[in-house]
Amino acid sequence: MADGLSKQWGQSVVVENRPGAGGNIGSEYVARANPDGYTLVLGVTGSHGINTSLYKNMRYDPRTDFEPLTQATLYPNAIVVNADVPVNNLQELVELLKKDSSKYAYGSDGNGTASHLGMELIKSEGKFDLPHVPYRGSAPMVTDLLGGQIQVGITGLPAVQAYAKSGKLKIIAVTTAERFSSAPDYLTVAEQGFPGYAAPPWSGFFAPKGTPAPIVEKISADMRTAMADPVLKEKIVAAGSVFTPSTPDEFRAFVDAEITKWAEAVKISGASVD
Repeated sequence: MADGLSKQWGQSVVVENRPGAGGNIGSEYVARANPDGYTLVLGVTGSHGINTSLYKNMRYDPRTDFEPLTQATLYPNAIVVNADVPVNNLQELVELLKKDSSKYAYGSDGNGTASHLGMELIKSEGKFDLPHVPYRGSAPMVTDLLGGQIQVGITGLPAVQAYAKSGKLKIIAVTTAERFSSAPDYLTVAEQGFPGYAAPPWSGFFAPKGTPAPIVEKISADMRTAMADPVLKEKIVAAGSVFTPSTPDEFRAFVDAEITKWAEAVKISGASVD
C-alpha cells in the first residue's frame, strides 16, 4: 500500500511499526497526532474492534478519536482439529463435545484475540463446553495441536493450510461470512448450524479525529485505487487475505457493528486485560 500511495502522491509513505498492547500503542499515537492527513494508522480487529471492551484502561476511543478511511483486508480464521479427532466438520465436533468434552481443549492465538473470542461465540450459541488454552501466537499453538497436546485449534488459515493438505490436521470450518475465495472447499461456520455467524479478523485505515473531510475523502479514494492494483491484490491473496475496500461511511458503520459484536464476545468469555 505504501508503494502504491507513494506513486500516486509523488512523495514517500513511511511505514513505522509501533507494536504493543494488541495495537493500542500505535493507535493511541495516531489518535493524538495532528489531524492533517500525514499520520495514519492501520487499525485491526483488536485495536479498533475488541480492545475497547477487553482493556480496562483504554486511552482512546475507536469510535470517537478517529476518522475511518477505508477497510483494507479481512481473512478467515480456521477451526482445525488434530487428525486423530474422529470428526470431519464442525457439526460433528459439536455433537462429539456435547457427549463428552472432558478429553478435549482448544488453543487460540491468545487471550482476547479474534480467534479466542470467535470460538467463544460458537460455544455460547452451540451450548457445548470446550476449555480454552491461550497461546502467544499461532506457531506454538499449531505445534501442540500437531503433537496432540490439544485437539482443537483456531487460528489464521495460512498457518494451518499446509498441514491440512498433508493430512496432519483437518480444517473443519472458516470464520468468514462466505467461503473464502482462495480456499472455496472449506465450509463456513454459518453453513454448519450457526446462521449469520461471521468473525474474521480485519484491518483498515484511520486518520485522527478532526482531519478535514476533503482530505479524508481523497486519502480514502487513493487507497481504494491502490487496492485495485492487480499486482498488489495478488500479493495480498498470496498472504492469505483479500482486499475489502470501502467508503469512509461504510467503514464507520462496519467498525461500529464490530465493536458491538466483540463486546458481546468479551462478555461471554469473561476475558479482561488490565
